[in-house]
Amino acid sequence: MKIFSAEQMRMADNATMLAEQITSLELMERAATQIFNLIHSKLQGAPVVIHVFCGIGNNGGDGLVVSRLLVEYGYNVKTYIVNFSDNRSKDFLVNYDRLKEITNDWPIQLKCEDDFPELKREDIVIDAIFGIGLNRPLVPWVTLLIKHLNKSRCFTLSIDIPSGLYTDKLPDDKEGVIYAGITVTFQLPKLIFFLPQTAIYIQDLQVIDIGLDRNFLMQTPGVGVLINKSEVLPLYRPRHKYSHKGTYGHCVIIGGSYGKIGSVILSTKAALKTGAGLVTAYIPECGYNAVQTAVPEAMVITDNDDELEDIALGFEPVAIGMGMGMGTSDKSVKAFGEFLEENKTPLVVDADGINILAKKPEFLKNLPEKSILTPHPKELERLLGKWENDFDKIEKTKAFSKEYNCIVVIKGANSITVFEDQLYVNTTGNPGMATAGSGDVLTGMITGLLSQGYDALHAAVFGVYLHGNSGDIVSQKTAFEGVIASDIIDHIGTALLDLFTPPPTNPTEKEAQ
Repeated sequence: MKIFSAEQMRMADNATMLAEQITSLELMERAATQIFNLIHSKLQGAPVVIHVFCGIGNNGGDGLVVSRLLVEYGYNVKTYIVNFSDNRSKDFLVNYDRLKEITNDWPIQLKCEDDFPELKREDIVIDAIFGIGLNRPLVPWVTLLIKHLNKSRCFTLSIDIPSGLYTDKLPDDKEGVIYAGITVTFQLPKLIFFLPQTAIYIQDLQVIDIGLDRNFLMQTPGVGVLINKSEVLPLYRPRHKYSHKGTYGHCVIIGGSYGKIGSVILSTKAALKTGAGLVTAYIPECGYNAVQTAVPEAMVITDNDDELEDIALGFEPVAIGMGMGMGTSDKSVKAFGEFLEENKTPLVVDADGINILAKKPEFLKNLPEKSILTPHPKELERLLGKWENDFDKIEKTKAFSKEYNCIVVIKGANSITVFEDQLYVNTTGNPGMATAGSGDVLTGMITGLLSQGYDALHAAVFGVYLHGNSGDIVSQKTAFEGVIASDIIDHIGTALLDLFTPPPTNPTEKEAQ
């Protein structure tokens, strides 16, 4: 599923109106009716008080249509107009008059803090104050209104986007944004729904199809792609009956130091469980017995006693994953640099490998084309330098990817794979995966996919999805706190099977998260 910017969504609206020869008012009616259908399917006429807060632009117009439809179906509705300006959109005004025609309970005008209504905990709030077009700071009393709505703790549904959020920068006041119980957005998701600093306002996300022009949607590249099962299933490479272990490649996992051999064990197991035909662990001699015992399916090559000093494989593997647990001593840094000078094999770099690149940026020029880097936030900061916010972080990562022709996986709640200007936002995973060794498992999984002949970008995107889905399967059997990295490895096979399990379908909505 593509991710569109606010400007691209406006262009999609215009393309639809032109192609179908309909007005913006008719498109608004169509979109808001879909919102109403969703609400009505959940409430089924329940005798609950519904407070609809409408701005004075097109998002407010959507809210007025929803209000009218709720009234027509007999719901107990109170509608409020948030008068933060004298300017009103034409479609807002038309729908304001339409609402007035069907009810004697006209919309309540809000102009200051004294006008704020009393809300009960059991009431429902529909937020239609601001849409994706917000581009300036809120009037102070409107910020107070949003805080008033949040304080009420009513269940809140935001139309298209929680009010107070910009689409391209952080809010001016962190508390001046609606904390939405559910956000129902039109046609395609927006990037802010998945960034750590702005996703906190979206508890549940529903993407509803409002019939925007298919040609425009298909032909227009988005700012990113939201990775669900439907995006990764076409990447899967089925196995052939007459294949053998050599068909699926020989990969190498390089890393480890005294006291940190476990990270290599996790990566090695993950590469095997993801389907690599052969896996060799290249480790310091101190880890030989541990790896041979823990992963009997793997082969082992050792370097010196406690740390890596001279990485010499003696053969050419199909893929290499390295960096986990190797440390950043002078010996390891020297060995890593010399290895990069000689290596041309597809490469996944994690953990201390990334830390060494941050210490020795001159090594970056020797990365093979489309190498995959998998940093957690602190490792990324060491590599790129500090950033101002999530938007700046993404721009810096894009620039880094283009400069060094590499793929960067920004690990997090919605891990984002970055290649040049394109973003691939993952939808699987859970808080239980914030545990030691989880990243080592991911590195092994991506290396295992590369070993089988997957394209580097496909391996990164598929590996991140599969890693998160395996963690999700584990979390369904235990509390988040009970998830450990080994559990994720144990459920990789189940996660692969899940690719072929049809998702639940609903003709009016799609779950994006």
